[in-house]
Amino acid sequence: MSKLLIVESPAKAKTISKYLDNLPDGKAGKYTVRASVGHIRDLPKSNKNAIDIPGGFIPHYEISKGKEKVVHDLAMLAKKAEEVILATDPDREGEAIAWHLSEALKLKNPKRIVFHEITKEAVQEAMTHPRAIDEKLRSAQEARRVLDRLFGYDLSGLIWTKLRYGLSAGRVQSPALRILVEREREIKAFIPEKFWVITALLAGKAGQDVEFTCVEEPKTEEAADKIVAAGKKSDWQVSKVEESEVKRRARAPFTTSTLQQAASSRLGYSPAITMRLAQKLYEAGHITYMRTDSTNLSQQALGEIAGVVKQKFGDKYHQAQTFATKSKNAQEAHEAIRPTHASTGSAGTSPQEKKLYELIWRRAVASQMSDARLARTTITASASNEAVPDFTVTGSRVIFDGWLAADPAARGEENILPAFTEKETLTLKKLASLGKQTEPPNRYTEAGLVKELEKRGIGRPSTYAAIIKTIVDRGYVEKENRSLRPTETGEVVSGFLEEHFANYISDSFTAEMENELDEIASGERSYEKTLKDFYGPFTQAIKSKKKIEKMTNLGEAPKDIKCPVCGGPMIIKLGRGGKFYSCAKFPACTGALTLEGKELEGPKETGEMCPECGEGKLVEREGRFGKFISCSRYPKCKFIKKDENAERAGDTGVVCPVCKKGTMGEKRGRYGVFYGCSNYPECKNIIKSKPTGNICQLCGSLMMEGTKTIPERCSNKACPNHNPHKLAEK
Repeated sequence: MSKLLIVESPAKAKTISKYLDNLPDGKAGKYTVRASVGHIRDLPKSNKNAIDIPGGFIPHYEISKGKEKVVHDLAMLAKKAEEVILATDPDREGEAIAWHLSEALKLKNPKRIVFHEITKEAVQEAMTHPRAIDEKLRSAQEARRVLDRLFGYDLSGLIWTKLRYGLSAGRVQSPALRILVEREREIKAFIPEKFWVITALLAGKAGQDVEFTCVEEPKTEEAADKIVAAGKKSDWQVSKVEESEVKRRARAPFTTSTLQQAASSRLGYSPAITMRLAQKLYEAGHITYMRTDSTNLSQQALGEIAGVVKQKFGDKYHQAQTFATKSKNAQEAHEAIRPTHASTGSAGTSPQEKKLYELIWRRAVASQMSDARLARTTITASASNEAVPDFTVTGSRVIFDGWLAADPAARGEENILPAFTEKETLTLKKLASLGKQTEPPNRYTEAGLVKELEKRGIGRPSTYAAIIKTIVDRGYVEKENRSLRPTETGEVVSGFLEEHFANYISDSFTAEMENELDEIASGERSYEKTLKDFYGPFTQAIKSKKKIEKMTNLGEAPKDIKCPVCGGPMIIKLGRGGKFYSCAKFPACTGALTLEGKELEGPKETGEMCPECGEGKLVEREGRFGKFISCSRYPKCKFIKKDENAERAGDTGVVCPVCKKGTMGEKRGRYGVFYGCSNYPECKNIIKSKPTGNICQLCGSLMMEGTKTIPERCSNKACPNHNPHKLAEK
């Protein structure tokens, strides 16, 4: 009989399969390696029976939709196997997946192995030290999942009734949103102040022109003009020459947070893209596990890096370094993110992966190199008129590049100055002032928000990318270039939570809750007590707000904004598209304007009754994608009348392979164009791109249009034919 080893992803399974031959005595045998393709069970979408609160916060799990076949196939293999080994990721989420597999497959005494890098040595070493599933780690992850469900569902339900249907709150997403909204308020409240920068172009005996800057920045143009006028009539000389040697120590190897920050600033990758690329590099065996708070490196890694540094740069460039891990709760003794083999300078299958790997390689190697030494020189120039402030210029040059040799992008620009001596006479070539004004604080970038979340103890390495993705997907935040800007909806939701639930979205509450989850993982705290201590006061806080008035009025509109229908005053309201002006006499008057002043037409009755509920009337509304006809009883009735002309225009004529009744047609949603069955909502089959009409020979799904290099691919992501170029490589 064979042995079954289960991991999360097919890519990870493929890499591990190569390393299971020639295992040490007692561990050899035929291994079947299969993937669960992520989580196989979760709480049901409906909150009604999701958690048994009186019974001790016991969660009720269901097989995730679409995973029934995966579970069935794994169960069949497990029955035939003499031994089942669970090799999911080495963190709490991985431990939870291992436990869910054990429960769903009804495994008896499965063996659990962990490794922080997918290399032959690490996998074979892990196989010699199997253990049982760590119930403390699993319990900590379960507490997080249950806590997030209780927080999100209960608070979101209140927001639906007091603000607008469809809005939501979350235990970590709401504090992140608050941070962005607070910064936006600072920007709006900022009052710029004028100041003047004065520069002098001076030349010494060497004859080279050097630009000096005044140490004072006058607040008025008059004061600046006085300095310029006095300076032009003065004689100039060097009053001081200061030289010093500065050392720049190498930075620590990457943690999850610092990798996301560096990839954003240097490569322009979002945290979500960075983690997706890092996951692929990890699963292919190129880097160590990418979710970590630790800056530690193993002794083996230190030895390999030392060898690479000495060979590539020379002995004088090597300097063993240790770095203190800043996080109080560095996860489960992980290493920092590093190459699995320091001698491999390039790895990855795509240009993006290769760039990220190079970034990781350079940072890890540079972390074990000598300090860079720089000479820093500050020259002070003075005018003969004492009313003129001093002018200075600072230059720097690299004496010894040290770790910068491995990471030249961190070098910065050198400003090499000509030689100056004290009392040296200077010739004034130009003296001018330039008016400027102070700038408001910058909006957070994705990298900046990750850094801030880590600093405040909000979330953990595995959650940073998901937090940002959630607040963007829900329309609370928009990306402007590389900045994150709260939308009007985001500002209103955050304002409501800050007013009524300030303590639950505060930094201290969120960080303390993360600490309590860490204590569950270490066995210092119980699952049930943690949830009970939270949920009792939380439900009371929710109940105490049930009677507050619905926030239909967000304030009065400017007095010059008048109702386009009756000419009366208007108020600000929140709609699905954000804030808008509504007539103060609503519902007696339905006049409405966008904040830009464009008139909004209210729902118009078509004269038809709703065919679905039989109670409401069909009305024409205007949405973000144009006009549509729906039931007047929305959201209680969600009937939407199909636009036959639009359906015909976007219809591909390709028969839906799921229901065999409808045809696939072009649709438009919040994420752009997709193709769905015309038999919706009875059939909910959708695909990402236009179907070609062909059927996949491997899985029977529709084939769809691809790219220039891959003209056609399977619409089923789980099918190998979704990436036909990889099949061709085999």
